[in-house]
Amino acid sequence: MTDWLVRHFVKDASDTSNPAVRTRYGQFAGIVGIICNILLCLGKGAIGLISGSVSIVADAVNNLSDAASNIVSLLGFKLASRPADPEHPYGHGRYEYLAGLVVAALVLAIGINLTWSSFQKILAPEPTEFSAALVAVLVLSILVKLWMAAFNRTLGRRIDSDTLAATAVDSRNDVISTGAVLICACISHVTGVELDGWAGAAVGLFICVSGVQLLGETISPLLGQAPSAELVGHIHDKIMSYPGVLGTHDLMVHDYGPGRQFASAHVEMAAEADPMESHDLIDNIEQDFKTQDGLIVTLHYDPIITDDPTVADMRNWISQAVKIIDPRLTIHDLRCVPGPTHTNVIFDCVRPHGLEISDTQLKRRIDEIVRDHYPKTFTKITVDESYVSSEQ
Repeated sequence: MTDWLVRHFVKDASDTSNPAVRTRYGQFAGIVGIICNILLCLGKGAIGLISGSVSIVADAVNNLSDAASNIVSLLGFKLASRPADPEHPYGHGRYEYLAGLVVAALVLAIGINLTWSSFQKILAPEPTEFSAALVAVLVLSILVKLWMAAFNRTLGRRIDSDTLAATAVDSRNDVISTGAVLICACISHVTGVELDGWAGAAVGLFICVSGVQLLGETISPLLGQAPSAELVGHIHDKIMSYPGVLGTHDLMVHDYGPGRQFASAHVEMAAEADPMESHDLIDNIEQDFKTQDGLIVTLHYDPIITDDPTVADMRNWISQAVKIIDPRLTIHDLRCVPGPTHTNVIFDCVRPHGLEISDTQLKRRIDEIVRDHYPKTFTKITVDESYVSSEQ
């Protein structure tokens, strides 16, 4: 059903890399959510007031807040689609992340409110009225929310949207909360034991936990999280696939919203090659990333001496020797400046995340390892920070 709706209501739905199509997906999901949640709120609100069930009324208020979250998502996608301007040259894509953050905050607020109302009902229990209409409304709500969870999860994966992923989790939480309310209502009707408040409290605490998890997931891209392993691997493999490229390092990826990522990296090429040809190849790689991946990549040319076997052997030996300190350590840009009494060996070392020694200690230990093997050398080491996850 989701595919049928997308085909009929989202123009150019297959072009998910297009920011305009992403906006249409987000707006369509928001409109569907608003309609469904308002109808569920009206139905459960009426039944909850008639039966005197605080958990059902709270569930209805939860649906009303979901409608508000859908409005926030709708607004977030609309604002994120605004083009770049002089004040925001990288566009407004992070509005989508902010919308996801607001949705997560609303989920947490509803969980806190539901938990508080339920504890009040536990302290002052009141009988609730059980009816076929109550069961029918709750069962219908569960079915609708199951579909909404699948609907938002499918669309979220299709356009890689954290906002829709958060909305899908919220719909899943609603299924669990409404299911708990229904089960407790049935048990109370059969046994006479009043469980309405306890059901509401359990549901409220569950929603609070989910809200905290969602906050963490939506805050992470705003703080500048590491790029995914898939993206890092794709960029590395694509650069290395071009003839003449010897290596790549110092990758940095900046995320300004879904579909608005910028990257930079250093590319090692033979110093003996024609610099104009090397520069032309780098231009071609950058253009290929832009046209084929929609990714703006800036590459820095690092010339590497390849016709001096002594330098090559030293580079390979040091690359392996530093792993004694930490197997994640890597070096690059090694070059030698020979003199009458010693040789300066100059290179960069990438410091992995979580290494417990300081930069000064790291350089000292590498210097000791190198000079023990090459006594007539002085090292000049620059320690770089890694801007991708250590696992990558």
